[in-house]
Amino acid sequence: MEPDLFTAAAEERQEKDPAGSPLAVRMRPRTLDEVVGQQHLLKPGSPLRRLVGESAGQRGGAAGPSGKGGGGRRVGPAGPSSVILWGPPGTGKTTLAYVVSKATDARFVELSAITAGVKEVRAVIDGARRATGGFGKETVLFLDEIHRFSKAQQDSLLPAVENRWVTLIAATTENPFFSVISPLLSRSLLLTLEPLTDDDLRGLLRRAVADDRGLKGTVDLPEDTEDHLLRIAGGDARRALTALEAAAGAALDKDEAQISLATLEETVDRAAVKYDRDGDQHYDVASALIKSIRGSDVDAALHYLARMIEAGEDPRFIARRLMISASEDIGLADPGALPIAVAAAQAVAMIGFPEAALTLSHATIALALAPKSNSATTAIGAALDDVRKGLAGPVPAHLRDGHYKGAAKLGHAQGYVYPHDLPEGIAPQQYAPDALKDRRYYEPTRHGAEARYSDAVEWTRKHLGRTRD
Repeated sequence: MEPDLFTAAAEERQEKDPAGSPLAVRMRPRTLDEVVGQQHLLKPGSPLRRLVGESAGQRGGAAGPSGKGGGGRRVGPAGPSSVILWGPPGTGKTTLAYVVSKATDARFVELSAITAGVKEVRAVIDGARRATGGFGKETVLFLDEIHRFSKAQQDSLLPAVENRWVTLIAATTENPFFSVISPLLSRSLLLTLEPLTDDDLRGLLRRAVADDRGLKGTVDLPEDTEDHLLRIAGGDARRALTALEAAAGAALDKDEAQISLATLEETVDRAAVKYDRDGDQHYDVASALIKSIRGSDVDAALHYLARMIEAGEDPRFIARRLMISASEDIGLADPGALPIAVAAAQAVAMIGFPEAALTLSHATIALALAPKSNSATTAIGAALDDVRKGLAGPVPAHLRDGHYKGAAKLGHAQGYVYPHDLPEGIAPQQYAPDALKDRRYYEPTRHGAEARYSDAVEWTRKHLGRTRD
């Protein structure tokens, strides 16, 4: 909401004594060019740059008529659109709104769906109409946590957004296709924020250590401590800065010139996992996870999974390894293993950490306890080996395509027996090329559900006349 007397006084004190504010607040970007990450949303002419008054090709240079950067907001039939910012916590949704509030000459109002309701929304809309009619001043409404609004509460925004009485910036961590009503989505641009990369956060941490608004170079940040901060952060800038501030305070209390890894571990009560996501440990631990699943040691598998999660491993990488394991080591012994692994990968992509840890645990336990068979792996390996050796040969004439004109003259598809015309559904005819007609690639085990496939393959080979002597 618009600042009252006490809010304005608090903001004035914060500007006079910024050191009293949390580091994450002090390091908030003042312009879009200071924003960390999300560069796909900050190109010239993007909706966010237009909200702060920049036209295409302009990048925070010349001041506009209002004295703000960017030359003033464009109004009229091509005015800036309302936007919905969707992304994980700590990726900069509130930061982007804050930058807009500082850069634009429009009236800026902030509401949180946690505390506000229809009454507050209507008050903002009434104020916006008065400001537009009386002073020609636009209103930007920032609504945080919009997914917490009910359908009726979101409906109250529609007239204002549709008639552009306000330009809405709404933020949500939930999928807007489920949490935001369709009419509001259709009247707004949906902008998806991506998780911050390690490089994004590394730059932010180094800026916070050196910047006068931050720690002013009072402590150094060694590489091993920085790496652990990145793991703790999990792509969340706010979490990274909060941990940095706490560790820096502890180091200064001990008169240390740098933030040691031990100090950081004590401060955040979280041990540093020895795990290099780009080096040997990345591959060693991933290998140990898969080999523990293959060996049916569910407890060891969960240990290695936990190490990867705690070290900040990409959950999609873990999910991919589980999908491979489901086919490589389990296969037809448990045909349900692959669907479980695929479902886990899809869920992980949708929810991310920390909840993705539950899904990965679910899949890991299921795969570790499943009966094992590598017959699918050895079968395709043997088939590929023969093909690479040149054992292929022409497709038998009766199996070739016979749908085109002239195929019959070539003898293609002639003599083909349609299996569905036979009582048992098996047509005893040659399917493989001559050079491979007696080759066997699939050798099933009798583990778990594959026992049924073992019986089936022997029955079909017998009816095809491919029994061994």
